[in-house]
Amino acid sequence: MRRTVFNEDHEAFRETIRAFIAAEVVPVYDEWFAAGQAPRDFYLKLGELGVFGIEVDEEYGGAGIDSHKYEAVIYEETARAGVTFGGSGVHTLLGLPYIKMLATDEQKKRWLPKFATGEEMWALAMTEPGTGSDVAGMKTTAKLSEDGTHYVLNGAKTFITGGVHADRVIVCARTAAPREDDRRFGISLFAVDTKSEGYSVGRKLDKLGLRTSDTAELAFVDVKVPVEDLMGEENKGFGYLGTNLASERWGIAFGAYAQAAAAVRFAKEYVQDRTVFGKTVASFQNTKFELAACQAEVDAAQAVADRALEALDAGELTAAEAASAKLFCTEVAHRVIDRCLQLHGGYGFMNEYPIARLYADNRVNRIYGGTSEVMKSIIAKSMGL
Repeated sequence: MRRTVFNEDHEAFRETIRAFIAAEVVPVYDEWFAAGQAPRDFYLKLGELGVFGIEVDEEYGGAGIDSHKYEAVIYEETARAGVTFGGSGVHTLLGLPYIKMLATDEQKKRWLPKFATGEEMWALAMTEPGTGSDVAGMKTTAKLSEDGTHYVLNGAKTFITGGVHADRVIVCARTAAPREDDRRFGISLFAVDTKSEGYSVGRKLDKLGLRTSDTAELAFVDVKVPVEDLMGEENKGFGYLGTNLASERWGIAFGAYAQAAAAVRFAKEYVQDRTVFGKTVASFQNTKFELAACQAEVDAAQAVADRALEALDAGELTAAEAASAKLFCTEVAHRVIDRCLQLHGGYGFMNEYPIARLYADNRVNRIYGGTSEVMKSIIAKSMGL
């Protein structure tokens, strides 16, 4: 399918990433899968490769490229190989936009150089037990000390991707009670040092999919957060979260499209090699029709994902457009991956085959970053319904 979204620089980067995956990830991926996380030093390798610094300003050690297209290439190449880069996606997709949008010059000087090298990994802690998609219902609090030098953080978070290895976590907490006319008021964001006294990582959660990505519960008991680590203005955190949700949802949409494309590739290779009743599975008309239908859906998802990418890079991706892209691409991926697994027969149920892992990894796409039902609500609201 003809595409215009990538240029020669992106394709050169693609070759670099593909070679890196073949050398550094594929040979050890089974070990990561068994351990339930990528090793911490792998992130230093990504930093050395320049992956974390692509969108970081040059003065802080990055490449200063204001584009998500290199991230898009990584989504496609990791899916193509049937692997992930552990929990590192949240570092760039979730952590960096908040730093770039909210950090002062002083904060950027402290944070961005180590962000780019992978020496300091970031995560975002928004979800709490019992609140789910209702961010405004959070109970975690941050109270300013009497001398005004620090906040005292108390509460708990769950489903925090990258939470085990994180060195700094953007924690959303209440600094004031909600107003009667605005329950979203009173939330603030803090860049919390995970070495702080009273900060603890609870269970590393045992997930259905994304087994190489560390996801954890976090707890805060009287954690002292210096006022210098407040991100943006106090009580305006909900608005900041809303600003970056579009890019997060684009990332999920693009990743889902890439997974669907990879599933078709895995299924095509499998049915061409596998023989049944003296013929390859690929020679049966049903196989051809199934893969053709899947390819048509992947083509449509690619167009939607690419359009959202161009809008994101242009600073024009609206909340409704991001929701639409996420809804469509994740639903397509769900259908396509399921049909491609079916073409594998019993082997599709075995974790040694990439399609089985892809099936499990894909399921969360319709839940995190806002459920499909939430996406429908956003789209409906934009339609005036």
